[in-house]
Amino acid sequence: MFIDVMVAPVKTARKTAYIELSTEMSALFLDNGAVGYTECWGSDVPQGVRTSFPLSVELAEDETCAVCFITYPDKATRDACMEFVMADETANQMMQKMPLDGERMIFGGFETIVAL
Repeated sequence: MFIDVMVAPVKTARKTAYIELSTEMSALFLDNGAVGYTECWGSDVPQGVRTSFPLSVELAEDETCAVCFITYPDKATRDACMEFVMADETANQMMQKMPLDGERMIFGGFETIVAL
């Protein structure tokens, strides 16, 4: 299993817009190979001194930390899905409307090593 993880600062006042757009984006991923799509809204995300989710995305007072997990059967499927989504005009239009600061977003792909 291969998992993409995204951590991003989202304007708290735009939570509904974030949910709506994420729901639309999830369909693109699920229709192109992803087997799971989960969005999470920070509700117990403490500010750290040296490291923390808020520090990692330079979270402002009017923002909430969101985390997204997209699950694929393998990296090859993820790569093909991402290639499709990044080239898709509809996806690009949706990404332009995302109520988050993409420059402060953290994104990475992870190979699953333990899953219970």
